[in-house]
Parts: sequence; C-alpha cells; structure tokens
Amino acid sequence: MATKFRLVFANLCLISALLGIADTSPTPTFHVRGRVYCDACRAGFVHEYTEYLEGARVRLECKHYGSNEITHRSDEAVTDGHGNYVIDMTEDHQEETCEVVLVESPREDCKEIPADHGIRARVMLTRNSGMSSDWREANPIGFFRDVPLPKCGPMLQRYALFTDDDIY
Repeated sequence: MATKFRLVFANLCLISALLGIADTSPTPTFHVRGRVYCDACRAGFVHEYTEYLEGARVRLECKHYGSNEITHRSDEAVTDGHGNYVIDMTEDHQEETCEVVLVESPREDCKEIPADHGIRARVMLTRNSGMSSDWREANPIGFFRDVPLPKCGPMLQRYALFTDDDIY
C-alpha cells in the first residue's frame, strides 16, 4: 500500500513539474489608444482650433530604463476619420519606458514634428501598475501646422500664453 502511495505521489509530482514547465498562461496583451491632431496654432496642446487627422501614422517604442536603448518597436498604426488609433502590444514591458511617437502626417500643411514637445505620449505596459484594464490611454499628440491660423492669436491671448510683444 505504501509503495502504491509513493508511486501515485511521484506521478503527481512529475505531472505538476511538467505543467509548471509548460506554462500556458496567456501573454499579456495591451491595447493602446490615442488621437493625433494638427496643431493649427502651434500651441503644443489641444484647443478649440485643433483638427484631428485621418491617415496619420504613429508607432509605439519601448526603451530599456537603464540604457535608453530601443527594445521593442511596434508596427505602425494609422488614424481613422476622427484621428483615433489603436496599437496592440504583447508582453509585459515593466522594465521599459514605452511611448507613442509620430511617424508621418497625411497633410502637407501640417507635417512638422515639434522638436521639444508633443511628439511622444508615454504609456505603462505592465500588469504591475495597479491598473486592471488591458486598455491604455495615450495623451493626444500632434503635428504643427506650417502657418498658424489668423484666429490663433486672439485665442492664445485669452489663454494668456503670449504678450503683445511676441510676434505671432
């Protein structure tokens, strides 16, 4: 009886070990969504004259915290008629900084990628973040219009973003 019990126990241990090796838990999948716009006033944020872009291209890049080396780059996503995109991402990127970046604008008059702001939207792609949803919201990112609209000056004055001495 004891030998039979040991055999059953040994088989259970073997099966448990094999199941542990062949872990079939699903790879985390995240859905990153956001919007791309044309900054008609070159303000660096969404405002009343913002124009959302259809056909803009973006991608998601993840960089290692320590080396800042790109460890993952997604396929490009293209925005819909409202400037919305979704990028699906697998794997947990806890040790990385992930950001959505602008790639290309569909408009010739609005294709400048701002040098100092607006070109990246950081997202956390890890289950170890306190968020239970698979969806991640990226801040809107935008291209600069070549020439600001004439109505931008008064709008920016209302926001007190420049003085009369600034050239606009």
